[in-house]
Formats: sequence, C-alpha cells, structure tokens
Amino acid sequence: MLRSFFIGLSTNKPFRAFSEQSAMGKRVSRRFVAGMTVEESVAVAVKLNGEGIDVSLDSLGESVTERAQVEHSAAIYHQLLDAIAERGLRANVSVKLTQMGMEMDPAFAEAIVANIVEHAAYIKSFVRIDMEGSEYTEATIAMTERIHAKCPGAVGTVLQAYLHRTAADVERLVSQGIRIRLCKGAYKEPATIAFPEKSAVDANYVALMKRLVTSGVFCGIATHDEAIVDQMRAFVAKEGVAKSAFEFQMLYGVRRDLQRKLMAEGFGVRCYVPFGTEWYPYFMRRLAERPANVIFLAKNFFRS
Repeated sequence: MLRSFFIGLSTNKPFRAFSEQSAMGKRVSRRFVAGMTVEESVAVAVKLNGEGIDVSLDSLGESVTERAQVEHSAAIYHQLLDAIAERGLRANVSVKLTQMGMEMDPAFAEAIVANIVEHAAYIKSFVRIDMEGSEYTEATIAMTERIHAKCPGAVGTVLQAYLHRTAADVERLVSQGIRIRLCKGAYKEPATIAFPEKSAVDANYVALMKRLVTSGVFCGIATHDEAIVDQMRAFVAKEGVAKSAFEFQMLYGVRRDLQRKLMAEGFGVRCYVPFGTEWYPYFMRRLAERPANVIFLAKNFFRS
C-alpha cells in the first residue's frame, strides 16, 4: 500500500511543483540527490572515487517535450563527460530517454543519445540508457542495440526483474555483448506483464543475476537487498566467478554501510549519483521502494 501511495505521488504534478520549488523539499531530497548542479555532482563523484567507489552520474529529468529543453539536458551530459575526462574520474553517465525527447520524437531522441554515446566512447567512458515504464521497454532495448552497433562497448541499458519478458531480454542482449544493469523495477505495472509478488520478483532477480555474472559480459547487479547480496557472495565463491566479472550498483544515500563493506571485500561497487532541480519523481520512487527510507527521513528531518 505504501509503495502504491508513493508511486502515485511521483506523478502528482501540483505536489511536484510545490516540492521542487520549496526550501523544505530541497532539504529533504538531499538524502538521495547529490545537489542541484553539475559542480555539486562532480564533487560527490570525487569524494566517492577517493573512497574506492565508482560512480554513475545522472542529471535528473523525464517526460521532456520541448526541443530546447532536450538540447539543454543533452548539454549537461556533455559537461559531465568533459568533467569526467578532465578530472580523471572513475565515472560514467546514465540517461533517460524521455528526458531526451522520446515522447516527442523518437528519431530526434536517438540522435541526441547517439551523440552523447559518441562523446563517451571518445573519452573511453560509458553511457547507461536507463529503463523507464514498460511502455518504453522494447524501444529502449532496440535503441541500445542500434547505438551499440555503432559504438560497441560504450552503451548499455537496464533490465527490470519484475517483468516476465526479462529473461528473454537478458539472452537477447548478452548475445550481442551489451552490458546490462539488473534491477528489480520501480514502476507500477499490471500483473499481466509483471510479477505481482515480491517473492517472485526476488526469485527471478536471483536467477537472472546468476546468469549475467556467468555470461562473459560485464554487468551491474543493482540491489540494496542484503539477502540477495549474500546469495551473490555465496554463488561467486562456490562457482569461482571472478569479482571482476561484475560490480554491485547502489543508489546515492542508500545502504552506504553495505557499499563500503563490499568495496572493502574487493568487490567492484558503483554508486548511482543523481542531481538536478527535477528530482521529485526520482525521490518519490526511492521512498516507494523501501519504507525504511521514509522512517529515516522523518527522524533526520525533525533532528535538523
């Protein structure tokens, strides 16, 4: 029920406008959002790199329908890639297709994203095309395939374990050598296309996780679920999977203790670092994913 409540709030435009403009909203968002500017996000990346943790930088925004705004969003990504190259950061970038104009003009969006990927390839970095709701799943995968054919190794995407189709999508992408970030999924989807029970999502996640780390294609295991992390630890030890075959990926502000613990054990860890003024939908999905986040925020809000 709490998950549905926050997912519903993530699309509430009046509350979004109020939250993103209010000082209180910006203050609360800082738990999961690394500031409002490129400079603030780069400073966080420098700090995390210093602790041995790699980074994926994400300029927040989605559902953009104006070309000028798309071009502005793309320019921020080029700034990020320039900063990665100039500072020698162990970092890449994550991009949402609806932020790049997918709803407005898919061909235009693809040209914009391809240009970002070409920039990343030039500096030997990487672009992760984020996955959004199920209405974009096939289009996102297909675009990733087309861009990968032009810039092999410089682009990958995200697959969501709660969708029934994901096992087939894993095989489709690894057969082409395309890197996958595996997550559980944070959108509200019907039972006709997604597993409705958490136990079924978890079981599918574990099966896909094991398939990915033995596929020969480097992958990201994106989870904060310590039980699943422990299963990965045990699987790696039992099967002799090299720690270099994958990395754990976690969100900024979530399970910092676990991130540092895994890094200390010799596992690769990448922290997803979002920033920007359009933080509200992302923030609400983080609250939907884990009720403990709500309790944590409430305690810290009233202490400050």
